[in-house]
Amino acid sequence: MAIEASGLGRDIDDRAILDGVNLRVPEGAFISILGPNGAGKTTLLHILATLTRPTRGDLRLLGQPVSRATVRGLRCRIGMIGHQPMLYRHLSARENLHMFGRLYGLTNVGNRADALLEKVGLLDRGDDAVATFSRGMVQRIAIARALMHEPALLLADEPFAGLDVASMRALEGLLQSLHAAGKTIFMSSHDPAQSLRLAQRVLVLRCGTLIANCPTEEVDPDLLVRALE
Repeated sequence: MAIEASGLGRDIDDRAILDGVNLRVPEGAFISILGPNGAGKTTLLHILATLTRPTRGDLRLLGQPVSRATVRGLRCRIGMIGHQPMLYRHLSARENLHMFGRLYGLTNVGNRADALLEKVGLLDRGDDAVATFSRGMVQRIAIARALMHEPALLLADEPFAGLDVASMRALEGLLQSLHAAGKTIFMSSHDPAQSLRLAQRVLVLRCGTLIANCPTEEVDPDLLVRALE
């Protein structure tokens, strides 16, 4: 299992942001979790990225229990795309990837960066400053950054937010190719139709509690939309 969570909870100021979340995500799966604003999606993604500690419950990632002893090693096997791209705008796309590759101690930084620039369709813009890129291009470089260390698990927190239609289609194709290559993808989203199109399984989070967990082929789109209202 890429993700195993049992009774996972997170409290802030005596308020339950997550409450009793149970998850089993096999390696190689593409999961989309939906929910309205404030449902707890970002908190869950941060816990899965080992950036936030749960208040209660048990969590295993990539076959290992999450603890102080394992968290550093786990972070080297997890890629995260958050609301912020985590890129230096004054540096070029290639310079950003080189820097993050060195932070992970990679020895083949140059080859790895160029391979990822080609994968995300920006090899010809590799020497341009990130500040000159569109929102969609920045998001593609952010994905390349998250993949520099070849993570086994890719977490994506609403990666399509703010993208135009063309950029959305390009990013959808990229995520589909990563899934086809065997990556485990766990993505939060606001878009039911897109989630049903991309993911193998859809989860719905409301007020910190999972209220649905179904294979996409078994989901009634109309019921899913109403569950998110």
